[in-house]
Amino acid sequence: METSSSVRPIQLHLFESLLEPGQETVAHIIEGSNLHPLLIDYFEITIKACFICEVLLQSIQQIRANHRVIKNVLDMRQKALFSNDRCCAMFRDLDSFATIGNPLSAISLSEFREMQNGQSDLLDRLTLQCRKIRRRMKIRRGVKKTVGYTIVVAYTALAFTLMVLAFHSIVGLVAAPALFTCSFGFLKKRNKLVKIKASSRERIVAQLDVAAKGVYILINDFNTVSRLVMRLYDEIEHSKAMADMCVRNGKIEVLKEVVREFRIGETCLNEQLKELEEHINLCFLTINRSRRLVAQELMHGANRSKM
Repeated sequence: METSSSVRPIQLHLFESLLEPGQETVAHIIEGSNLHPLLIDYFEITIKACFICEVLLQSIQQIRANHRVIKNVLDMRQKALFSNDRCCAMFRDLDSFATIGNPLSAISLSEFREMQNGQSDLLDRLTLQCRKIRRRMKIRRGVKKTVGYTIVVAYTALAFTLMVLAFHSIVGLVAAPALFTCSFGFLKKRNKLVKIKASSRERIVAQLDVAAKGVYILINDFNTVSRLVMRLYDEIEHSKAMADMCVRNGKIEVLKEVVREFRIGETCLNEQLKELEEHINLCFLTINRSRRLVAQELMHGANRSKM
């Protein structure tokens, strides 16, 4: 597949209107929040995926438009025998078809690979980050338990000491309640801070986990689309090569054989176009479903942090 600047549309706005939630909504959700950098990368890569999907849909429309030339050749064959006038008209149409660029060149093979590599890299980073945060949470839970036991022992010793002092001096009787109040107040405040930090880490893990699941599904969808695009690209190149060979040869016998091949392959081409179109639409649905889930996690996290 080669890049063709004549085929690629200059501006594309349709995919932006198809995104759910849209970029403005996402910007509003993350406004003022300390969003994890990987989530920003996630939203960017879904935009790129939607862009490629739209280019492919437009390429499919162009393929169907270009194939009308072949349909015209097939219609002429059905309406009359291979007269000289009909053959000349068929040769002109086939020559026109052979010189038309392949619409699927709008997305080069390198662009597809770059997109797929970017998706795989993001999935690896999301997965690794989730593991790191979970591992830290597990370690801190263990430390918290140890520290908690230590504090209980320390305050028990302190309480015993204060009780001894209380029985032996008036100062102990006065200081004991104050020390107890101060000590338990400190412990309560510390526990509250620990819970807030743990809750924040849990929210981040939930957000990254949802994004990772969405990217994983998107990778599988794009792998399928990539295979279908390559197969269809080769089919179109084969058709163009047959048309060019027929025109260069200029013999009626070759023309009859090429027309027969086109008639046989017409159904196969239509099926390939339909299959690719369905998988691209599935990609749109996958992207939007994943974006909605991530956005919901962000909103839930923002609401919990305000409580």
